[in-house]
Amino acid sequence: MSDTAGQTGLRGTATAVVHESYSFACMRCGHGWEQSYEIEHHTDVQGREFVLYVADGEVVPSPLSRPCCHNCDGHVVRIMRAGQVSSVRGAAGRRQHPAPPAGPAEAPRVPAPAGEPHHWHLSDLLHPFQRRAS
Repeated sequence: MSDTAGQTGLRGTATAVVHESYSFACMRCGHGWEQSYEIEHHTDVQGREFVLYVADGEVVPSPLSRPCCHNCDGHVVRIMRAGQVSSVRGAAGRRQHPAPPAGPAEAPRVPAPAGEPHHWHLSDLLHPFQRRAS
């Protein structure tokens, strides 16, 4: 679920700092984003261990406890391993097809039988879609 880079040095009173990254997708609005965290492991004065999540230099709540969409503030957020959002965006960019030129579509001309012109009826148009009785 995360990319762990291991210990990268100590910050302040932290006993260890681990880097993890996650991808997020909001199930409400479809917004996707990625975020990297520095997880600082600390020990309080009673000897109990706790962690602080730091994102972009700010202490933030754990992204695993109650993630919130940055776009719609929804709380139904899927958490995935790092790189999921960027890989989908990259694939979507490669699959873009050019739009067909605008304008009316031209129907193929069917030659009229010699003699009199054909008068179309709705049943003639639906004939290819009708099932034959067996």
